Amino acid sequence: MLYLKNLIYHPTATPTAILKSINLELAPQQMGLIIGPSGSGKSTLLEILAGLAEKTSGDILWREQELTPAHLQQLGGLVFQFPERHFCGATILEELRLGHPELGTEKVNQALTEVGLGHLSLQTSPHSLSGGQQRRLALAVQLIRQPYLLLLDEPTAGLDWSMRRQLVNLLARLKDHWSLLIVTHDAGDLLAIADRCWTLNHGELQSVDPQVLEMNAKQPQSVVQS
Repeated sequence: MLYLKNLIYHPTATPTAILKSINLELAPQQMGLIIGPSGSGKSTLLEILAGLAEKTSGDILWREQELTPAHLQQLGGLVFQFPERHFCGATILEELRLGHPELGTEKVNQALTEVGLGHLSLQTSPHSLSGGQQRRLALAVQLIRQPYLLLLDEPTAGLDWSMRRQLVNLLARLKDHWSLLIVTHDAGDLLAIADRCWTLNHGELQSVDPQVLEMNAKQPQSVVQS
């Protein structure tokens, strides 16, 4: 279980806190969805949970153990928005072995199969893949590390409806083995597979029912007559 208790992030250069007393619980094999506009603090929260930024105060616990940034780097696997921009390997194999030169072909193939890319040649260039395949490869890069928590920043951004649907189906399957925390400004199809849901506005987190949000999203908008 992941617990955030009264987490605050207030850099000295900013007049007000970016994250204000965040409280959150996420159980194993659950998918949590945080919805908020640009500038609400979503990406900052993921960076703290990935150990890339340090909270100002509050507690981050996993199974009741307080976590340091070093612990968080081992616990979580962060997939950035547009992760394809960060690919460095000339081939899929090189991309997956970055930082893990000893990695055997069996584990590489296992990670690719997990994300539905097992049919691709390991010599394929990551930059020649479709947008949806590149998002899947970015997930495989993190799965290689065997994190307990997958952190995803706007995973469906820039994808057409077909690729979005394929990615949502993949995330639903990954939930069988990992905890997932996703931040987005447009929940869309992700609401259907979310176990927990929150809104984040001006650094303040509020729990909401994903089923209620999904029903509201499906309601036709009323037409105002002049």
